[in-house]
Amino acid sequence: MIAAFSLESQQLGSNYTELLIEPVYDFWHDVKLNFGVQHLFDLTRMKNYDFLKMLEIIGLKTTEHALLQPKVQSLIHATETEGVFDLLLAEQFYQEAFLALAYKYNIPIVTTSTLGYENHMSQMMGLITPWSFVPHGFMPFTDRMSFLERLRNTYVSLYEDLDRLYNYFPKMDNLAKQHFGNVLADVPKVRQMEKQISVMLLNSHAPLTTARPTVDAMVPVAGMHIYPPKQLPADMQSFLDAATDGAIFFSLGSNVQSKEMPADMLRLFLRVFGSLKQRVLWKFEDDSIGQLPENVMIRKWLPQVDILAHPNVKVFITHGGLFGTQEGVHYAVPMLGIPFYCDQHLNMNKAVLGGYAISLHFQSITDDLLRNSLLQLIHNSSYQEQVQRVSRIFRDRPIQPRKSAVYWIEYVIKHKGAPHMRSAGLDLEWYQFYLLDVIAFVTVIALACVLLPLLAIRLLRKSDKQHMKIKGN
Repeated sequence: MIAAFSLESQQLGSNYTELLIEPVYDFWHDVKLNFGVQHLFDLTRMKNYDFLKMLEIIGLKTTEHALLQPKVQSLIHATETEGVFDLLLAEQFYQEAFLALAYKYNIPIVTTSTLGYENHMSQMMGLITPWSFVPHGFMPFTDRMSFLERLRNTYVSLYEDLDRLYNYFPKMDNLAKQHFGNVLADVPKVRQMEKQISVMLLNSHAPLTTARPTVDAMVPVAGMHIYPPKQLPADMQSFLDAATDGAIFFSLGSNVQSKEMPADMLRLFLRVFGSLKQRVLWKFEDDSIGQLPENVMIRKWLPQVDILAHPNVKVFITHGGLFGTQEGVHYAVPMLGIPFYCDQHLNMNKAVLGGYAISLHFQSITDDLLRNSLLQLIHNSSYQEQVQRVSRIFRDRPIQPRKSAVYWIEYVIKHKGAPHMRSAGLDLEWYQFYLLDVIAFVTVIALACVLLPLLAIRLLRKSDKQHMKIKGN
């Protein structure tokens, strides 16, 4: 496994080997440098086009950094390839050059999509994503869009498709050719490699995603990272056990860190938390926060899933990341969302529409707005009722997500890539795929059916006039 962070502590067994990326690439430095971001809380002001560019920069930089690792280079230049591996399991997140490993070792591909469904999967999996009711993953829309929202959604979705095709893919193609050109006779283009994906494991599942067209090779496995809760550390356990009025869990994930919060906003949160009866457990990455209210506990790291499973946790303050929202839904905890970038807005809009969350814009938060939102989530029973309803749907499946993922990985290996699951739409030209040739043909025939009779009538009239003229002379 090629990874940036070690899983050896999980005791995965003797058949597991890690190739660690060392050091981990500091991609947030590139984000701040390229987009003039002072701290990550400023991401709420970025436009969707900048988010797309940001992910492309992150993808290209981190992929190049990983490909240059000596251990990865040894895989690329290995002379023994036959029977070494059975499958390439790759993340589907702006790292397409790694798909060339499947050609190096002549093995099928299964990918995992961290963000769940993405609109550009149309070209990858041979289906059509209807932009009329499927919002782009970075747009703050639901599947019930107004005309103007559909117009914006179409523009952004088309922009991404064209940008990937004419800007991003050529750069990733160059990266793949640079590192695999000496070991492969012909390095395929990224678009071609993507079309060879056998199965895509999607971090998505109803009802947390928009219902949409799909193919058998797209398998939803959202929640596979959620394990039964473990015993909390003693101090956290006693802190939550004693929360007779309930507890609030606050975490902004691993990228947007609370320690970088502007000082005035930090004081605002502490004032509001101190005014509540509930206890607050806050993932805060700096011990030098200063004087804390008695009902607030901070830790640099917190076992999020285990905390959300505690019965006294009544509200989850979250940035709206996909993993976090899934965990909140799984354990039926109403959410106060503070989305910052990318799919977080879409995730929280879906939660608000589902009736189990309130979403706030970070720069617009005031004392009263934060306090009233938290009290509403705690005391208005409708939020708890709705999140319990959604939780039941999310967990109601014919097979557990981890078992489903394992089944499909083994299925692809057993059936040599499972080519029978591949959509024939992948072999069509773009104008054939979207039936533009058929539409053009039907349009020409329809026009001919209308214009030919009109032309015939015009010629007949012209002939009659000439005949009358001759007769008159």
